[in-house]
Amino acid sequence: MLRNYSLLSFCLVVFLSQGEGIARADQPNRLIGRSVGEFSIKDYRGKTHSLSDYASDDVVVLAFLGTECPLAKLYSPRLQAMNDELSSKGVAFLAINSNRQDSLTEVAAHARVHGVQFPVLKDLGNRVADQIGVMRTPEIVVLDRERVGRYHGRIDDQYGVGYIRDEPQKHFLKDAINDLLDGRKVAVAETEVVGCYIGRVREPQADSDVTYSNQISRILQKHCVECHRKGEIAPFALTKYDDVIGWGDTMVEVIADQRMPPWHANPKHGSFANARLMTDSDKQLIRDWVDAGCPEGDPGQLPEPLKYTDGWQLPKKPDKVINMRDHAFDVSAEGTVRYQYFEIDPGLTEDTWIQAAEAQPGNRAVVHHILVFVRPPNGPDRGMAGTTGQFLAAYVPGHRAAVYPDGSAKLISAGSKLIFQMHYTPIGTPQKDLSRLGLVFADPTSIRKVVTTQQARVSRRGLVIPPHADNHRVEAQSSTAPTTVEVLSFMPHMHLRGKSFSYEARFPDGRRKTLLDVPQYDFNWQTAYQLTEPLSLPKGAYLQCVAHFDNSENNLSNPDPTRTVPWGDQSWDEMMIGYFDVSVPTSVFGIEPGKTTGKGNVNIGGQRYDIATLLKAIRDLDKNKDGKLQKSEVSEKRQRLFDRLDANNDDILTTDEARESIRKFSDRLKRD
Repeated sequence: MLRNYSLLSFCLVVFLSQGEGIARADQPNRLIGRSVGEFSIKDYRGKTHSLSDYASDDVVVLAFLGTECPLAKLYSPRLQAMNDELSSKGVAFLAINSNRQDSLTEVAAHARVHGVQFPVLKDLGNRVADQIGVMRTPEIVVLDRERVGRYHGRIDDQYGVGYIRDEPQKHFLKDAINDLLDGRKVAVAETEVVGCYIGRVREPQADSDVTYSNQISRILQKHCVECHRKGEIAPFALTKYDDVIGWGDTMVEVIADQRMPPWHANPKHGSFANARLMTDSDKQLIRDWVDAGCPEGDPGQLPEPLKYTDGWQLPKKPDKVINMRDHAFDVSAEGTVRYQYFEIDPGLTEDTWIQAAEAQPGNRAVVHHILVFVRPPNGPDRGMAGTTGQFLAAYVPGHRAAVYPDGSAKLISAGSKLIFQMHYTPIGTPQKDLSRLGLVFADPTSIRKVVTTQQARVSRRGLVIPPHADNHRVEAQSSTAPTTVEVLSFMPHMHLRGKSFSYEARFPDGRRKTLLDVPQYDFNWQTAYQLTEPLSLPKGAYLQCVAHFDNSENNLSNPDPTRTVPWGDQSWDEMMIGYFDVSVPTSVFGIEPGKTTGKGNVNIGGQRYDIATLLKAIRDLDKNKDGKLQKSEVSEKRQRLFDRLDANNDDILTTDEARESIRKFSDRLKRD
């Protein structure tokens, strides 16, 4: 089965690239059938290795690697395992590092950390890479006894741009070696190479108008360095010239493909405070800089280094910090890690207003994203948090802490549990993570509006994607606004077959307005699109969400195009949820402005209910959206509760009637 694992997001999705190696049009000299001449280079310990030193071996495997390329990290242990298996059969493995940005110390550390024991050679000036004609890492060249190229390409098909399979389906390198050892012609001689560009030595143009010190460093500070710095999620740093010089070709490629900076909203609709948009002029400057050989320029023109928050991004020290559990989670070195769900009791004995919340990864190298949900005291015990709880906080690379407008806050009811949904990405070595949540409390007397996360989502039974469908359409609508509300942000959620997602406001007078359009949805980026200014929606308005799914073989991230895909928690199934944050007057929830809550929960007939969840359920059950819930629309199990809220016993329940009944139950509880 194929599953998604963005591999540090920037890695397989953003900074790994796909090419055709020597078979490409810009590489006319094909390797297959061509002899590779003698070369001599030193390993990281200083020992010289020549190709002729391995004359007694029937097969020589040249593996071009880089210390920071995510795929090179993942495949290094696999290459060592193949060496252990095949070295006694006359197969020699040589790793070659041709990156100008990788020092001998870094090459040695990479070999040690990833357990590479066969020779690792440092190709100074990328002479051997140029001689053979390789372009990327990891890139494999297999030579027969006459040192003629017989295989060129990738190792296997387990890892690709935006996906990981549980196991490789095709073992290109191993099959090629076995063909040669058995005296057969290699069945598959060339495969497409997926990986990072080799950081080649360049001759900078001394008279270039564009330099790193002047323009490029400022562009990178603005768009990249927040994540591309030591200790952050990106696989390599872009904080100084020596870091950047080897990544020029890759930067041009991912910017041209619009994979970097990671932003997927159509600029025609909405204005977003967290937009990551690089201007056309900045893109052109980067292209001009690379074309000029990546000149450094005058270091005296460098900007002052930006100061980044390495700890909490909250407006103040958190009032409460909650770990996802009491001990770290072990993340495997490679393969897939299923979504992990951790439920924790935050110990809130009173209803608590939250001014700001931040999900903080314990190990940024492997935490792809975190979603934190609140499960009220009477909430379900199991199921996807996003369908049974209130959304509270999220983390994805570059995401900022959620800080709500003055006078607004989220409410966590006493006795609620927190559910951490964790998505991990292996990086080639075993890792540990203990992520956490920081909460800043709000003064209850200052709260005039409740921030709540609403959703437009299709029912579980309503999401069935046929096999091979390449543009399957699914629609869902939110509950109608019970009063004038303000929309603060959007967060669309689908899985690997997600193709596009849009939000449209539907007004009571029939008007429609597109609020967010994501024409190319990318599961690897769980982006919350935060409006620059809150959007007012009148009573009776609602949001309509439209999603499209690609279950065809053309979707390279698709786990199985032959499968009928149902709703499910894991990424090989699907979801369609349009989350959005709104701020609503406290009166809608039966909370008097300026008072401490005490009303986040209500006891009805001996059962404790979360008021916000209860009112939302009433609106959701109103199938025809006429603002009146008929008793016939309610399951038999819930009809007793319906009767308690139906004050005039007419078998019709409005939200106003429900709020009044809840208020009476709350007053009765206080008197008791």
